[in-house]
Amino acid sequence: MVGTIRWVGGVSTALAVLAIAVVLLAGTGWSPLRAARAATVSVLPGFPAADQVFHMRDGFELPARIWHPAPGVAPAGVILALHGFTDSRDAWAMPAVGFAAAGYTVVAPDQRGFGATADRGSWAGQAVMIGDAADLAAQLRAAYPGQRLVLMGESMGAAVAMCLAASAPQTADAYVFVSPAVWGRAQMALLVRSALWGAHLVAPSWRLTGREVKLDIAPSDNIEALRALADNPLTLRGADVATLYGLVDLMDSAQAAAPHLPANALVLNGRRDQVIPQAAIAAAWAKFPADVRCALYLNGYHLLLRDLDRTLVEADVLAWLANPQAWLPSGADINAASWRADHAWSADVSAAAPAGVLEATTGRSTWPF
Repeated sequence: MVGTIRWVGGVSTALAVLAIAVVLLAGTGWSPLRAARAATVSVLPGFPAADQVFHMRDGFELPARIWHPAPGVAPAGVILALHGFTDSRDAWAMPAVGFAAAGYTVVAPDQRGFGATADRGSWAGQAVMIGDAADLAAQLRAAYPGQRLVLMGESMGAAVAMCLAASAPQTADAYVFVSPAVWGRAQMALLVRSALWGAHLVAPSWRLTGREVKLDIAPSDNIEALRALADNPLTLRGADVATLYGLVDLMDSAQAAAPHLPANALVLNGRRDQVIPQAAIAAAWAKFPADVRCALYLNGYHLLLRDLDRTLVEADVLAWLANPQAWLPSGADINAASWRADHAWSADVSAAAPAGVLEATTGRSTWPF
């Protein structure tokens, strides 16, 4: 991790480290915001209208955006797109345009606790979130009979999708995991793990805003995309300790799911990812079955589908969906295969995890290659 860290008076070292974790996981700027709670409504008022509201088995409602192919474009399938931590259905606004042009209907819901859902700002639990994804997939299969269903997730959404893919691979016809959130406890420093455990024990409702520390984090090289994320009213700008604890539980489960992913899976990572530590990504890659396709983008950050080079990533996803056996147009899968071969990764990555190096141009840590 590279950046200027400023310890704030009155905040213990352990809790400051915990605050660093929150900023890294969010991957965006934070400001104080009290979580909106609404026990009597299903979708919060005052937010942009949804294209459709999906009803879960327990009656909970998930607002969603939908992008349809243009008239006359042959349907290629349906993409169920799950957003990342603090993000919303709008996370897919950029890539959905290209996917829709290729014939895919893109359905992007707000996950529970995020966007305009009734429990905005709270953590629903990984079992509920995974169940929601399965429920949404079933509803889309019924709504689009005969069409191919792709489950795609970014960061936290990819962790949810990984858990579902490992436990019920028949849920979708193909899986795409974009910068999956796999920062499990085994890849965290002892101080961070201890701080998280202690804070959850004594102050689970304590809300972190990211002002506890100052870090130079670059989730993307696309400044306009980052501004849109920060300015979007659907974006969460804080998280309580209980939510962070639940997120780490989910990332633990995603790491555990890594060896059990089906063959019809594509994993995308950026070499300049500043949000998920390199050792955590390496640990997951070491566990993936050999027939899972991995891609490494040398200029890619965490938000690969919003980066300046996002069209390369979009083209790779579409090419893989069209022909999973062919090499990706960008060569990112060759990068990944070369990296894995050079480092002889195995289930025990203690000696094989990549060590970050400093880029001369940015001063940030990146994977050596």
